[in-house]
Amino acid sequence: MRAMVLRRQLEPLHFEECPTPPLHKGQVLIEVTACAVCRTDLHIVDGELSDPKLPLIPGHEIVGHIREIGEECGRFSIGDRVGIPWLGWTCGVCDYCRRDLENLCTNARFTGYTLDGGYAEYAVADERFCFRIPDSYRDASAAPLLCAGLIGYRSLVKAGDARALGVYGFGAAAHIITQIARHQGRNVYAFTRRGDTKAQDFALSLGAAWAGDSDTRPPVELDAAILFAPVGSLVPAALAATRKAGIVVCGGIHMSDIPSFPYRLLWGERQLVSVANLTRRDAEEFLNLASTVQIDTRIQEFRLSEANMALESLRTGKLQGAAVLVRG
Repeated sequence: MRAMVLRRQLEPLHFEECPTPPLHKGQVLIEVTACAVCRTDLHIVDGELSDPKLPLIPGHEIVGHIREIGEECGRFSIGDRVGIPWLGWTCGVCDYCRRDLENLCTNARFTGYTLDGGYAEYAVADERFCFRIPDSYRDASAAPLLCAGLIGYRSLVKAGDARALGVYGFGAAAHIITQIARHQGRNVYAFTRRGDTKAQDFALSLGAAWAGDSDTRPPVELDAAILFAPVGSLVPAALAATRKAGIVVCGGIHMSDIPSFPYRLLWGERQLVSVANLTRRDAEEFLNLASTVQIDTRIQEFRLSEANMALESLRTGKLQGAAVLVRG
């Protein structure tokens, strides 16, 4: 098969011929038709997340069809369309798994990080961590749901019942969650890079009540804010924009250091929480929701061999929505 391979961090991916991955007990072999490009992939390539499996095939927002089924599998049939997310395996026996916190599993393995992922023509996955894709989405449009959607959904749940919701960093996750939040009757206030009027217009087109620069105070106090931009300095800004008893959710797996800030920004029972990974329950709940709320995933398609170009577009802020690698 052909794949884009990371051999060393801080270097471009290599387009290579690789053996089709072998199938083990409990796994299924997926012919990949689409894989979205996530900021976490960028953090891995750029060395901001350490100790990946090397060589590595990145990618954890995978959509494809099952071509082979391993021993002790029973959830799917040949030809079924499935999605594969970031969380690729958990032990089931550690303290976190036994407390229904499998997203924090001590021994977890992650697709496109410690397991080979979807920047390839084929991928293997533990069938327990594969999910059916709603029929109303084509493959490329469904791919961003597998991380931008899932992590965004977990972040939205952490934000509680906030009616005035701030979203910092209007990329793949934010554009999906804005649509969910609007469906739920919430008002969304979108924060973008300074002067990024295209992103602000994009947010307004999806129903945001207001859009402005990330260092600007919104016209109302926020009940909660979600940070998708991996910029630590936005944490004090979000706390300052959030009312007493409000919640600030850090939705990324990586963030630059948070600068010191005065205690008064946290005082008043404001909460600062992070989101780590996802659970299978998140996936089932969100994909069920996505089957009833038709989410308009705005995507830009790239060929598999153009993965470096897609990553660079994400790195330089040139994307609206999500980049998706497709066969070809």
